[in-house]
Amino acid sequence: MNENARVIVGVDGSPSSPAVVLRAAQEARKRDALLIPVIAWTAWDGVGPRPFPGPEQAARNRLDTVLELAFDGFPEGIRIRPLVLRAEPGGALVATADLRGDLLVVGSGRHTGQPLSVPGSVTGYCWAHAVCEVLIVAPSAGPGRPEPVGTGGHCHAGLGYLD
Repeated sequence: MNENARVIVGVDGSPSSPAVVLRAAQEARKRDALLIPVIAWTAWDGVGPRPFPGPEQAARNRLDTVLELAFDGFPEGIRIRPLVLRAEPGGALVATADLRGDLLVVGSGRHTGQPLSVPGSVTGYCWAHAVCEVLIVAPSAGPGRPEPVGTGGHCHAGLGYLD
């Protein structure tokens, strides 16, 4: 295993999350890298963060469900280190994928065509702020059929479509 290679993947619990995680796992295998699925959560009551464990446990449950759907448990043949972080999703992903050699894998969300131009989107935030390569995976028909949208070198090089 390449001890320095990491593939970080954003997980939100949406129906397309298993496909995004599977695509990230493919990249982790190809790169002989550590796979780091990240789910971020916040507890907001309109005034400020709420100090109770309910949202964190719900996030852990969503992450477990996505991994179960994607791999029927944990994947074989790669190392995996899931993270549950109390933070805004875009910021959490960018902070985790903080090395230039990392690969950050995110879903394009419900938006098609221009996922990077949607104000407030996690994908757009990652594309604009990450220091590493970002791979955007389009929604697919099912968890086993990820469809890559594109990847850009160091996020500001422009969208390069995969064949």
